[in-house]
Amino acid sequence: MPHKIIVDCSTGETTEVELTAEEVADQVAAQKAAEADRKAAEVVAKDRAVAKAALLDKLGITAEEAALLLS
Repeated sequence: MPHKIIVDCSTGETTEVELTAEEVADQVAAQKAAEADRKAAEVVAKDRAVAKAALLDKLGITAEEAALLLS
């Protein structure tokens, strides 16, 4: 079972405590949510790149030429 470390800042004492089943479940849920968020961000980034490439193609310019227009 995973553990957590509790530090009492007033005394400097550290205690290692085993996580409860609820804390482990919360940790697993948080990891799954973070992974889902990461995957969603990847999809958004990919969709944005595809849309940008389509726009550049429609305009008939390269990414370098578009960068020059923005500078």
